[in-house]
Amino acid sequence: MILIIALAVLALVVGGLLLLRPGRRAARPQQPPQPGEGAGGTAVLEKDLQAPTLERAPPAEPVAPPKPEIEIPPPSAGRLVRLRARLARSQNALGLTLLGLLSRDTLDDDDWDEIEDTLISADIGVSVAREIAEALRTRVQVMGARTPDEVRALLKEELVRQVTNGFDESADRALRTTPHGNRPAVVMVVGVNGTGKTTTCGKLARVLVGDGRSVVLGAADTFRAAAADQLETWGTRVGAQVVRKDEGADPASVAFDAVRQGIESKVDTVIVDTAGRLHTKTGLMDELGKVKRVVEKQAAVDEVLLVLDATTGQNGMQQARVFAEVVNVTGIVLTKLDGTAKGGIVIQVQRELGVPVKLVGLGEGPDDLAPFEAEAFVDAIVGG
Repeated sequence: MILIIALAVLALVVGGLLLLRPGRRAARPQQPPQPGEGAGGTAVLEKDLQAPTLERAPPAEPVAPPKPEIEIPPPSAGRLVRLRARLARSQNALGLTLLGLLSRDTLDDDDWDEIEDTLISADIGVSVAREIAEALRTRVQVMGARTPDEVRALLKEELVRQVTNGFDESADRALRTTPHGNRPAVVMVVGVNGTGKTTTCGKLARVLVGDGRSVVLGAADTFRAAAADQLETWGTRVGAQVVRKDEGADPASVAFDAVRQGIESKVDTVIVDTAGRLHTKTGLMDELGKVKRVVEKQAAVDEVLLVLDATTGQNGMQQARVFAEVVNVTGIVLTKLDGTAKGGIVIQVQRELGVPVKLVGLGEGPDDLAPFEAEAFVDAIVGG
């Protein structure tokens, strides 16, 4: 009996001990760490929030290219005089030959034929050369002039007479670039390929800006890709506006827009550069007439300047005749006059067309285009 009681007590003690032992907890699924938590929990997050952050630099503003400096060209007055030495270098052979012949003690028929041939070789033209030779022969015989100064004076007087024959120097050679009320003056520049039309337009813009005029340039040569770019470069240098369109656009529409821009901007002068064209191509010449007619719907065309290469001689004369028939040329621009001893083309082209030479190009520099002055031109040929 005692044994049974002892076993019961032992069972109770062992059961109590088992009840007092903690049971094994079921493992909880592991949660992924929250952002900012680590070994330090939220303390790490707070620390991170308190840490200084790197500020991103604002994006750099695009730097605009510097505006080109506007050039101030010299005024047109006296340009030909300033360029006289350049002209004299190319024309000196003509003047020296004539002075040498005329200064001989005696002049026979052969000598006068040589004088006439010298004049013809200078592109004066056969009939004009003969007229000059005869006039000089008469005056030498009557006056008996033989000294270099006397001969030079006679030759200069005769050449000036021929250059100015039929022209009012103060009026006919003046470029009509003054606006009419609210309409700008319009200048069209025409000619064959390679004579320097676009360059002439740019240089003419410089001449006008130098005289205090405001200018719009119309890039109506849409057949040559570089023409509009070239004209824009000239315009940028002197602050002139340039109106252009894509390559192949209608030249008349470009000219029309240029004149409209000139009216809206109230400028003094619009210069329209046209495409070079062969004087033998009827279609191209007709198109040139169309450009002029379209422009005249807005404003009168005050000047049609024909650009001629002074080195082309008789071929240049043929070009001049055809252009004059199509667009009523009002003035001639002779380029490359510094590169030839054939300055007599000035006399010949005026005689043939009844149109004055208004501008001459005497080099590659930007300010080498000058208003033509008869006295300065002849002085450069004969000296003195």
